[in-house]
Amino acid sequence: MKLTSSPRLAQALADMGIHSFADVLLHFPYRYEDLNLTANGLYHDQQRLVLQGKVTSTPSIFRRGSFVTIRFTIKDQHGHLMHVIAFNRPFLAKMIVPGDTIMVVGKYDAGRQILNLINAFKEQTSESIKLKPIYRLPSTIENFVFTRLVKKALSMMDTLSFTSHVPSDIRQHFALADKKESLKTIHLPDTIEAVEKAMRIFKVEEAYQFTKTMMAIRQDNEATIKERMTPIKTGSVIDMMEALPYALTQDQMQAVNDILEDMNGKRRMYRLLQGDVGSGKTVVAALALYANALRKNQGALMAPTDALAKQHFKTLHELIGKQGLTIRLLVGSLSSTDKKAIKESLLNGTIDILVGTHALFSNDTEFFSLGLAVIDEQHRFGVNQRDLLKDKGKQADLLMMSATPIPRSLAMTVYADMDISTLTQFPFAGRKVKTKIVEEGDALIDYAIKAALEQQKRVYIIAPKIMESQSGKQSVITLYHQYAKRYPKQVTLLHGKLDAEDKEDALHAFTTGYTPIIVSTTVIEVGIDVKPATLMIIHDADTFGLASLHQLRGRIGRDGSEALCLLVVQDQALEGLERLQVLVNSNDGFYIAEQDLQLRGPGELMGSKQSGLPGFQYLNIVKDQEILKNIKKILHF
Repeated sequence: MKLTSSPRLAQALADMGIHSFADVLLHFPYRYEDLNLTANGLYHDQQRLVLQGKVTSTPSIFRRGSFVTIRFTIKDQHGHLMHVIAFNRPFLAKMIVPGDTIMVVGKYDAGRQILNLINAFKEQTSESIKLKPIYRLPSTIENFVFTRLVKKALSMMDTLSFTSHVPSDIRQHFALADKKESLKTIHLPDTIEAVEKAMRIFKVEEAYQFTKTMMAIRQDNEATIKERMTPIKTGSVIDMMEALPYALTQDQMQAVNDILEDMNGKRRMYRLLQGDVGSGKTVVAALALYANALRKNQGALMAPTDALAKQHFKTLHELIGKQGLTIRLLVGSLSSTDKKAIKESLLNGTIDILVGTHALFSNDTEFFSLGLAVIDEQHRFGVNQRDLLKDKGKQADLLMMSATPIPRSLAMTVYADMDISTLTQFPFAGRKVKTKIVEEGDALIDYAIKAALEQQKRVYIIAPKIMESQSGKQSVITLYHQYAKRYPKQVTLLHGKLDAEDKEDALHAFTTGYTPIIVSTTVIEVGIDVKPATLMIIHDADTFGLASLHQLRGRIGRDGSEALCLLVVQDQALEGLERLQVLVNSNDGFYIAEQDLQLRGPGELMGSKQSGLPGFQYLNIVKDQEILKNIKKILHF
């Protein structure tokens, strides 16, 4: 049976990877709306209200640029006339019809006697439904449309097949429920406790498959004996460390020692180097590449973006470029002639270290003797891609870096296939970055920009996406035009869809101060090192993960000056705004990453937010650590 007769809906579902009714049921709610109606009519300030009643007015719409406000009234179950306000949800204008019965969820503002809308449901909810599943969907699919598909799929449950690959002893150990019954509970729950119990079978399955994969990778690495290589003289590396313009931290020295031991060992190094923004991972990588060159092997440093690759190329030249090493850069913006010349030099062995992006994966990029591959922002590359680079050299050592640190105990569970070095100390005094939450249009935004410009500083303005959509979230194009109008000839634009030359021009104009304001997407999250940047304004900050926001604000205050990060939201009454308070209260990347994982639901670990961790769909690796640990114990891993 077809999922739908609508070609548009079918395509939208296909884009989500949903092609069958079984796929529909395996797309779980990311949260549940508590629809128990508010018990009495004595409302207090900031109380979460669940009201049901008739719409008593036609919605009024107010527009200011891309910002949309909608107001309407309902007569609720207690007979109160309630004024409701919603921000940037223009689709509500068609949904809210006078005389219809609707349910609204929101926070009550006693001062203005209005309800700041969080959610609205057109269909009248029956008394039996206390928890309403909310699904993560594209803007082209409404929640109620997907809910109908779910109900249809549940009615066909007997015809659907759901197999489990978990051995019976593990199923018994965790006392797992039947898979089909669990699916029914997840989509039609009575209590949150019932949902948590039903989720267990899917979490255990995912943990089992993940652990088996990690076991296979580690066994493969441990079975790989490297060809005989010239031992690295650690004294030469120590001399290089002492020649650096600053002293290394104890963490950095320990990491270098770990890496040298691995590289001098018989088996291939497979190590993760993790640390907060500014903890000095690149210096450690540079010393590893220098050590690799001492044993007459070539090294490769791969980054996910041209900007980050160029930054690493510059840093390597500054740190080890005077040691007689030939360091080259291979990125997409080079001419075909330059690329060909670099690849020829690489193959004949005259290049010691090659820095680049995905170009290092290409079939025609061949090394004379690759001994060490360093991969920065390792979570942005799949296991297959890592292996492609690693296998360009016989048993080449592999060092991966991540700027999204997590506590060591958790890292040892999640990155069970790797050895781990963690940097918790900082080479320099911590940056002085203050973070504040403000609403759209707050006077502080323009005040802070003008103050930064007067001090000859640089300003980042971040948007969550490139183009406008029905979601009402700010686009980089819209923001660029708004700020360019307010600050003529001082604003440049940067996003991922610009060609390489335009990106280069934008970054050059910003770096030199020709245009001291840059409006950008998260392409600046890594690799942009502009010392005079002291102000960052992040629009729709509530749509980002905490780890991503922390990475972004790591771009400012890099010259030691006081810096300010403004997290701009469209409504201070947004549910979940307390999540952003984590950033206001802390600059500790380890703490922030852990809080990010605790606060975000299953399936949110990767998404578009790049947490730096494996993309589990059901597991929450903070809350479900015991499941992973127990399976490791059962499998003797």
